[in-house]
Amino acid sequence: MAKTPHNYTSLARYFRIYRVFFTSSFVRELEFRANFIAKVAQQFVWVFFFILMLLVIYNRTPMVAGWSRNDAFVLASTLFLLESMWRGCFMALLEFPQMIRQGSLDFVLTKPVDAQFWVSLRRFNFDQVGTLIGGAAMMTYALSASGLRPSFEQWACFVVLFACALAIFYAFNLAMITTAIWFIRVDNLWVLGETVLMVARQPTDIFGVQWGRFFTMVVPLAFLSTVPSSQLVRGADIRMVLIGLGWATASLIIVRTFWRWALKSYGSASS
Repeated sequence: MAKTPHNYTSLARYFRIYRVFFTSSFVRELEFRANFIAKVAQQFVWVFFFILMLLVIYNRTPMVAGWSRNDAFVLASTLFLLESMWRGCFMALLEFPQMIRQGSLDFVLTKPVDAQFWVSLRRFNFDQVGTLIGGAAMMTYALSASGLRPSFEQWACFVVLFACALAIFYAFNLAMITTAIWFIRVDNLWVLGETVLMVARQPTDIFGVQWGRFFTMVVPLAFLSTVPSSQLVRGADIRMVLIGLGWATASLIIVRTFWRWALKSYGSASS
């Protein structure tokens, strides 16, 4: 009988581990149903008020840096989807400084599982379903209202670039939170990530041509929302897809290297 390849076995094992994480997170949410419902409702309210803000802005002008109201809805919905996926899948990262202070990271490092995987994915936040549904509904409305019918190629480019955006933003936040190994109390660094998302809610075209290129080629801010949503409202751009894949790959490799190097500087709670 042929042996199962090692990589396939490892992948299947990590899938089973994540399934346990996912299931336990779901059980935890069922224990506090009222809190879950309240959080979902809060997300819906936030999406609603952001829509109102866009309506106020576009009540005064039909275009902002070449983006119409419906185009802006597509851009905003892209970021809402990104935010819901980030908060849903990776918010456990923000507990990393506390793990160092309490010494629970010692137990993670002794487990037969990759520490970065454990720290990043051990909890799934189901309350983000409100933002996810709100973002999807906003995008559906915007595309319908503008009469856009994106092709399969456009949707494919959007999905790939959205995955790149998630990878880039994850790498950015992991790099920030990893500094807790040296500085211990960096809990408030999540505010920097929130600030990045706030800036990304606006199309990078508003900064002008030179800064737009800077936020595409030097600092990949445009890939969080502007570039992915552009695939749906302005047509597929394979060049941007290739650049996005390059940024995502480089970000994950760099942050992985940084993470492993940082762990070498970690002593332990008992040392």
